[in-house]
Amino acid sequence: MATTPTSSSTSASGPRSTAAERREHLLEVAMHEFAKLGYEGGSTERIAKAAGISQPYVFRLFGSKLQLFLAVIERCYAETLTMFQEAAEGHEGRAALDAIGESYTEMIVSRPERLQCQMVGYASCDHAEVRAAMRRGFGRLVTFAERASGLGPDEVAAFFAKGMLLNVLTSMRLPHEPMEWSDRLILGCMAKAEDTGG
Repeated sequence: MATTPTSSSTSASGPRSTAAERREHLLEVAMHEFAKLGYEGGSTERIAKAAGISQPYVFRLFGSKLQLFLAVIERCYAETLTMFQEAAEGHEGRAALDAIGESYTEMIVSRPERLQCQMVGYASCDHAEVRAAMRRGFGRLVTFAERASGLGPDEVAAFFAKGMLLNVLTSMRLPHEPMEWSDRLILGCMAKAEDTGG
């Protein structure tokens, strides 16, 4: 029986995407949709169309719009954790956090949809399941940063506080459309501990 090609198929005559590839492509499309329009505004119909599949197939894979959104959150946090791990490799102490911070900053500037989706997750925490997924994902990042750096709660908290400030500034597109006050904040966030006497 003929199958409907997806946008991730290599060609009309080439091999079709695997189920896992279709799922990953769908999650990528869904991330862009939710990042742009939020959880409530996101449409499974538009997601299905952009992914080149039918809407019933979306529900067959994920069951509901909420479960699709949860899968997007889990994927974003899993990819961020992998980035943390790769950045911290070969470093310890404050150097590990600095390396993670540099990679994270590059990620949210180059892939703003990941940050936007993260912010949508925070805004959707009135849903108990979303709240639980956000707590799980963020908790894994904190636990890894503690383990990789070996630093205490004050330094790890300061690291994440700077990261959250960068999230807010980037969400307002201030790195691309800078203002004098935002430049000062960004400079302070990017300062390493040895530069500030920490």
